[in-house]
Amino acid sequence: MDFRTAIKIDSLSEPIRHSDKLMLIGSCFSTNIGSRFTDAMIDALVNPLGTLYNPMSIATAVERIAGCRLVEPDELFLANGVWNSFDFHSSFSAADRDVALQRMNEAITAAHSHLRECSYVFLTLGTAITYSHSGTVVGNCHKLPAAQFERSMRSVGEVTDALRSALCSLRSVNQGVKVVFTVSPIRHIADGLAANSLSKSTLRVAVGEIVATQPDCHYFPSYEIMLDDLRDYRFYASDMVHPSEVAVEYIWQQLLASCIDPADLPLIDRCERMTKRLRHRPMSDNAELVARFRADTEAALARLIAEQPHIAAVLHRSTE
Repeated sequence: MDFRTAIKIDSLSEPIRHSDKLMLIGSCFSTNIGSRFTDAMIDALVNPLGTLYNPMSIATAVERIAGCRLVEPDELFLANGVWNSFDFHSSFSAADRDVALQRMNEAITAAHSHLRECSYVFLTLGTAITYSHSGTVVGNCHKLPAAQFERSMRSVGEVTDALRSALCSLRSVNQGVKVVFTVSPIRHIADGLAANSLSKSTLRVAVGEIVATQPDCHYFPSYEIMLDDLRDYRFYASDMVHPSEVAVEYIWQQLLASCIDPADLPLIDRCERMTKRLRHRPMSDNAELVARFRADTEAALARLIAEQPHIAAVLHRSTE
């Protein structure tokens, strides 16, 4: 007997090549999968404005990046001793307003440049629940009092409109870009499991409508893989909400099989092994052995770059 439900995943009509540029925007699941792309030395820009969960904030981020709309000083607010933007993650905040502005605007400029050359953009939706401050949906509440925000469960129509707006923004600067939608398998339980179920269903229906009517749009079923294939708590982290490392790796392997050009899979495996080697810190006290390991690693990396020149730019950006 087969004690699991395998998910049939449709392959991309034009698979991703190792030399392609990608962008991933959305929930922290985008960060998890994005790190797998960067470990494989694929040029992927991951959550350039920070993690975003609701489709309205994702659409706002896409619009800002596509239009290279920089942050103005009056868009920032001071809270808890630092300057913040409701559209950016707190990692961009700073005690000096000019520093915060510089961080945010450099991120927008870099993301705009990257988007113009992207082959694929991954949009990962986490929740249909939004929080608004003074009538505007925010991407990050920055730990302000809950009483300052208005909570709303968005309808399928509202989510669909936001996703269409995001697509228009993307194609305004890159007509050939293709989009892969995912619904994050991470459960948002702060509002209860019933609200989480309604939220995820809303996102899934909206994405279904978009994929059915918009060209060059695809759906990767990370949500279904987690709930229907890996439906066991051993595939969750200790918080019983986030997927475990094993689950994320399994979903990554499913993505490789359905989205990546099969001819590039050996190169991806080679790059992943090289990334592990570059991160390895020898424990030996033998200076000769350590020097030999580093020399062998540098030689292997040089051969890899000579064979795949586009990797040099990827490595350069990862160290910036």
